Amino acid sequence: MPFRIFRPVKVIHIGNGPNLNLLGLREPEIYGTVSFEDYLPHLRETFPGIDLHYLQSNHEGVLIDYLHQYGFAADTGFVLNAGGLSHTSIALRDAVAAIPAPVAEVHISDIASREPFRRHSYLTEVCALHVSGKGLPGYAEAIAFLAAR
Repeated sequence: MPFRIFRPVKVIHIGNGPNLNLLGLREPEIYGTVSFEDYLPHLRETFPGIDLHYLQSNHEGVLIDYLHQYGFAADTGFVLNAGGLSHTSIALRDAVAAIPAPVAEVHISDIASREPFRRHSYLTEVCALHVSGKGLPGYAEAIAFLAAR
């Protein structure tokens, strides 16, 4: 990861990528039975001092624009679950590398034990943290990490 100066994080943007709008419905044996929208209030209760914002998009450019729009604010961090784009998008990787805000990469499932094409993430080397295989609680781990920086 490139050298970055980290500032205290007071605002965290959570970005979920393609197909994560189907959490709770899609392959519950892998991703669980709770939607992210149902889990988000728990995160807000757990981290009352952090201003949490959330965006889900099935479109790569929307996620890149989200990073660009908020990634230069002094007190901001990102939790990013780019879904399948983690394994394919150099453009998303470059957007993460371009912003000074710290980014924590999250994967609900353990990508290292999944299909071979899912085992590599272009994002990992430019993120401040990589959380994989911890289900939805992985988001809380990422937020706690960013809030403690």
